[in-house]
Amino acid sequence: MSLKLVALMLCVFGITSGEFVIAGILPDVADDLDVSIPSAGLLVTAYAIGMIVGGPVLTALTARYPRKPLIVGLMVIVVIGNLASALAPVYSVLFAARVVTALITATFFANAVVIAVSTAPEGKQASTVSKLAFGMNLSMMLGAPLGTFIGNHFGWRATFGVIAVVCLLGLLLVLPSVPDVAGATPGGSAVAELRVFRSRDVQLAILITAVANMGLLMVFTYFAPLLTDVSGFAAGAVAVLLVVYGVGAAVGNFVGGWLSDRALMPSQIALLGLLTACLLLTWAVSGNTAAAAVMVFFVGALGFSVIPGMQTRVLNTASSAPTLAIAVNASAYQVAAALAGWLGGLVIDGPGLRSVYPTAAAVTVLGILVSCYAWYRDRATTTPGSPETAVETSPA
Repeated sequence: MSLKLVALMLCVFGITSGEFVIAGILPDVADDLDVSIPSAGLLVTAYAIGMIVGGPVLTALTARYPRKPLIVGLMVIVVIGNLASALAPVYSVLFAARVVTALITATFFANAVVIAVSTAPEGKQASTVSKLAFGMNLSMMLGAPLGTFIGNHFGWRATFGVIAVVCLLGLLLVLPSVPDVAGATPGGSAVAELRVFRSRDVQLAILITAVANMGLLMVFTYFAPLLTDVSGFAAGAVAVLLVVYGVGAAVGNFVGGWLSDRALMPSQIALLGLLTACLLLTWAVSGNTAAAAVMVFFVGALGFSVIPGMQTRVLNTASSAPTLAIAVNASAYQVAAALAGWLGGLVIDGPGLRSVYPTAAAVTVLGILVSCYAWYRDRATTTPGSPETAVETSPA
């Protein structure tokens, strides 16, 4: 792996660890700053809203700037934001620091993806995206658990201090290793960038991300109660199973990237079909502790195997404004997470907790249907002899 990808991956790891770790140190934050748990929980909500709203807006406004100076500036803000979080004397300062950090998260990731893909060898775009996404996998497997451990033993402020150091190391690696990549067309505007969303293919690519991931996100949102109340695990086993899930996600991420480089839409549809079957099988064996533990790995693997292909499709369809499209795609993922939590709650209040699995499978089928339609449009507009993954990017 090139130093450029290592640097960008380390940055992604640091940023997303800062996003995920708050759940593990929430009680400590609430106690130290003398606020309620629900008030401290708003830190999570604010971060999500910051990504959903701030990501596309900031990305559109900065699209014309050269990408390397931009991501360097964004990483400086991340380092300062995490240091401000570590030193926050009151809750309002911590809240503001988390919101500012959230605002730049999607913009950084979008620019990192465009830099990595634009400098990747031909035919290696999806596997390159998978290597960047591995930074996010690592934050789930190592970042959040280690950050929680540090917080429990040395205080929650130490957690944000360590994250700031990790982000600073990533920034120092970016400076010598990441090449200069031009931004959008000079003289363009945010409004001009937004025109890319008139393309039906771009709309479908982002819709696939939102719909096809909602089932997995529903299961992940209620991961702990599904394992303890349905499968009979002790509460202490959930952390170990989260690591199992993260390992599966890392494996699936790389395999999915490799497959997507070879046949983008066929592999995406096939992997979503396997994920649907996996969710149904997990539902069937959820009462068996050993079988449920095995399925945790496969749910993570298949759930993350589709991510590189989805990101690559957004890049392929939005060639005139790829950074903004990736940022909006990240927002779509956050919206899907919010809807998944809401829909899962309705299912739990109705048929019951175990019914989350078949409901998630049904939602994933909708993702398959949207993917099939997108692939049908590709094939209908592909001329003989052109690549199967070519897409129409003219406004619909």
